[in-house]
Amino acid sequence: MSFSHLNSKNNPKMVNVSDKKITKRTAIAKAVMFLGKEVISHFTNDELITKKGPVFQTAIIAGIQGVKKTSELIPMCHPLLINGVDVDINIVDDESIEVFCKVTIEGKTGVEMEALTGANITCLTIYDMCKSINQKMVIKEVKLLEKTGGKSDIKNG
Repeated sequence: MSFSHLNSKNNPKMVNVSDKKITKRTAIAKAVMFLGKEVISHFTNDELITKKGPVFQTAIIAGIQGVKKTSELIPMCHPLLINGVDVDINIVDDESIEVFCKVTIEGKTGVEMEALTGANITCLTIYDMCKSINQKMVIKEVKLLEKTGGKSDIKNG
């Protein structure tokens, strides 16, 4: 097995994408987060306003910013011209939420890491804004649901 981010001397490298074709590429990541009843009970009409501001709206903006900053956080990610980001947060039950982050570009490399970063940053922002209510929140699962464009398409449910 060979890793694309290692050169012939097994040193790290950024993959050269100059020969790849520009295609429309999308990725959707999902995060599941346990907030607890004490946090969820404070929400009205799918939003919680705290002294720091509206939780979900702020978290969505942070998730979008996280997508745009992915190449600054993950060393081998290429800086990308992002065409669109859509972050959606749903209250699943009286204890948990789910976050979906969809990223779209027209480029030479995929946006899986951007979607995964966006979902994570959204959850971390919710944690930060709600930690005064409950510090037992848990980001349970973050996974890639779908990737289109490039060599292969992936659907993970």
